[in-house]
Amino acid sequence: MEDVTEHAARPPARPSVRDTLDTVFRLESARIIATAARVLGDLGLAEEIAQDVLLAALEQWPATGVPDRPGAWLTAAARNRAVDLVRRRETYARKLAEVGRTLGTETYDPEPSGPGDIDDDVLRLVFTACHPVLSAAARAALTLRLVGGLRTDEIARAFLVPEATVAQRIVRAKRTLAKAGVRFEVPYGEERAARLGSVLEVVYLIFNEGYAATAGDDLLRPGLCEDALRLARGLAALMPGESEVHGLAALLELQSSRAPARTGPGGRPVLLADQDRRRWNRLLVRRGFEALARAGDGRSYGPYALQAAIAACHARAAAYEETDWRTIAGLYGRLAALAPSPVVELNRAVAVSMTEGPAAALALVDALAAEPALDGYHLLPSVRGDLLARLGRHAEAREAFERAAALTRNESERSLLRARAAALPVPGAPGGEG
Repeated sequence: MEDVTEHAARPPARPSVRDTLDTVFRLESARIIATAARVLGDLGLAEEIAQDVLLAALEQWPATGVPDRPGAWLTAAARNRAVDLVRRRETYARKLAEVGRTLGTETYDPEPSGPGDIDDDVLRLVFTACHPVLSAAARAALTLRLVGGLRTDEIARAFLVPEATVAQRIVRAKRTLAKAGVRFEVPYGEERAARLGSVLEVVYLIFNEGYAATAGDDLLRPGLCEDALRLARGLAALMPGESEVHGLAALLELQSSRAPARTGPGGRPVLLADQDRRRWNRLLVRRGFEALARAGDGRSYGPYALQAAIAACHARAAAYEETDWRTIAGLYGRLAALAPSPVVELNRAVAVSMTEGPAAALALVDALAAEPALDGYHLLPSVRGDLLARLGRHAEAREAFERAAALTRNESERSLLRARAAALPVPGAPGGEG
């Protein structure tokens, strides 16, 4: 018989080099690509170099060990390869004048040359990928790929479009930027304002993927949430006069504040109604309120500020039962008028269910069933299942929850939806429907 005390004394297994590398690269890929792009001025080449250093680390680290600062190792390796490529392909003196001191210093972020510059390569990467030479859809897809590190299937889910469409957009976008000779920089004046809408959309989508992961075992991808929040704060500092920048920052601060309460033991999702609000991060709540105040007086709110105002209603309620659903429904109505979307309508239906009852909301949800953009969107049957359950139509609710579980690719959400279906009364069972 084995001695169980021997096993109890063993330290937990250390992650493999490959697992460590995968984790580090997922967290640092935007920085790695941005550093190479700053030297090369070519996003396509920068992404190739990022993949090259990933392979180099996979070959070297098993023999040499994982560096103390693995992210810095990968970033430095990418920068050095980019410099070597510049030296081989171009006249060194001419490229040296363009790139400046980045070729001869170990500092990865050059100091801003003026008050409007950003000392952040990742922000440069976002603005470059959001160049107006690209379509709005291509800008968002490319930035989510390069900055968010999302796979094409995750981006497709975020946009509710086929995966093949996203893959084509990304390939064409990189070719278009290279052909147009787009510089790796943060623009100024009118050009900066022209790109802002796409930049905000991309930051918002990156956060959403982190806040409710499209696929995988975990509900949250905190690294993406943190990246998006950092970008939003950086934009707010860069453009203090832009209301929607502050609106987006407020929205992300307030949504982030709930993260500690959104999962329970084992990463199990916790619905908003069941969350322990004492676990909400009050510092982030306060920052969200402050950012929302900077967005204006409310009458001229844009789409992000309106969503932040909705999140603020939730943050002000000490308990779920105290939520001001009537104000939230009104804000969703304004949002639907300003930025029409079937997803906004679905959220408005939830608020309507709390003010006018589940029957009124179910009519709104059923009207959305024919929307092509919501085909395969798991939250549509999920919301429908909740409304049907509240109406006592348990067999239909169970079917809706099971359909939602089949549609989602996130294991945590799938488990929650199946549990909700299983918890409904069964006709003929003890305590079930008569």
